[in-house]
Amino acid sequence: MSFMDKNKLYFSFIIPCYKSEKTVGAVLDEITQVTQHTGIDNYEIVCVVDCSPDDVYDTLISLGKENKRIKVIRFAKNFGQHAAMIAGTQHACGDICVFLDDDGQCPLDRLSELISPLYEGYDIAIAAYGKKKQSLFKNAGSLFNEVMANLLIDKPKEIQMGNFMAIKSFVAKEISRYSGPYPYISGLLFRTSAKVVNVPMEDRERMLGGTTYTFKKLVLLWLSSFTAFSIKPLRMATLIGMSASSIGIIMAVVTVVRKILNPQIAMGWSSIIAIMLIIGGLILFVLGIIGEYLGRIYMSINQTPQYVIADKFNFDDSQEI
Repeated sequence: MSFMDKNKLYFSFIIPCYKSEKTVGAVLDEITQVTQHTGIDNYEIVCVVDCSPDDVYDTLISLGKENKRIKVIRFAKNFGQHAAMIAGTQHACGDICVFLDDDGQCPLDRLSELISPLYEGYDIAIAAYGKKKQSLFKNAGSLFNEVMANLLIDKPKEIQMGNFMAIKSFVAKEISRYSGPYPYISGLLFRTSAKVVNVPMEDRERMLGGTTYTFKKLVLLWLSSFTAFSIKPLRMATLIGMSASSIGIIMAVVTVVRKILNPQIAMGWSSIIAIMLIIGGLILFVLGIIGEYLGRIYMSINQTPQYVIADKFNFDDSQEI
């Protein structure tokens, strides 16, 4: 089937769900309304419940009994949003996969604008918000992750990452092949295709509550971007070590020359301690980076699961993986 044959395309809406018992129903209703308005007849909704502490799973089961398009996956424990997104791609059947949030912030009414670039030759289309309507803490975390992505996974600086995006099926299949215990969607996307485009939009206010991303989760996400898809941190560690050694050699030469020119200069205890602390800190920093890589290799060798599925609903046997 030609990708340009729009009327025959099958769409998969993938929604990671966590603490969204009171909002996910409205999101699913809007998907139904938007697909009717845009003429999308062939679609499914894959909801991945990331071991949410509320009753969102039961809510989705009730909705799924009324609408067979709604398919539900429940994790046995909390594995994170990125693992949920990968699980969605592994169970999705769409020619186009659309990722969105469960809190109503994604502007679904702009769906046709989001998917239009895919008909024009792009493989990945990501909604870009001028000013995100989220907390200062979350904005700072997002900015930091953007900077690290630019440096470590060669993300183009003009491309802004976001949770509302559309990808072609071959990109989804490539993402679904990743089985490591530390998934990072941005790294998987940018190593799959260079045909990425931003679609300018305005995000909405969250329907209810606040962000579920804690400081710990943001740090773990940063570590995944830092170590899972790039060896640049190791190269940075080498550069830092070489720089520290060069500075030490220069200081040693300067100290010897000054002592020769002025024998009365007393050797400085404070300066020696300061240098020792700096060099010791650099050594520990480099060892920490190496240790993080080794730890992740160890976890991968031991086949730490990316996620564990406890239950599935509305899936055919043909969709088992």
